[in-house]
Amino acid sequence: MALPYCFQQQPFLPGGDMPRIQSWEVSDAFWEKVAPLIPLPERNPNKRYKRKAGGGRKPTPSRRIFEGILYVLRTGCPWKVLPKERFGSPSAVHAHFLRWIGAGFFVALWQAGLAEYDDMEGITWSWQSIDGAMVKSPKAMTSGGPNPTDRGEKWNQTPLTGGRRWGPAVDRRARGNPL
Repeated sequence: MALPYCFQQQPFLPGGDMPRIQSWEVSDAFWEKVAPLIPLPERNPNKRYKRKAGGGRKPTPSRRIFEGILYVLRTGCPWKVLPKERFGSPSAVHAHFLRWIGAGFFVALWQAGLAEYDDMEGITWSWQSIDGAMVKSPKAMTSGGPNPTDRGEKWNQTPLTGGRRWGPAVDRRARGNPL
């Protein structure tokens, strides 16, 4: 069975000797910086385990799990659709993702990246700005017209002629009591 194109060995780039890698693949140079930040698994001292430490199936390598996490973040695919042949069990990759979030791995990775960028280029920490909007634009409210899902609702229809508004003929409380 052949691997999908995205998992096959990519051709070399025309101007250099580095192979083209996908956006979720981790280069050796980047992995050297990431590997020390990954938290080690810990055993709960209050829990009684059936196996000794190190027993059972060997764990999936951290680099493979990290690439699986990057695959989900870059492609936007659901965790259950993660290619098992390439990254291992999707539920195991997701469990590592949640454990690493709780251990602060991604915050430490972000901080290390900012520190490295600050050393390379320099970040002007004294002046930063953020641009964003959290409300609807006033023009969007007036130019769009009524919401298409609200058209034809009961409260917007013309009332029936010569009749009362719709409602039960008998008061709600008197329904159980015969007249």
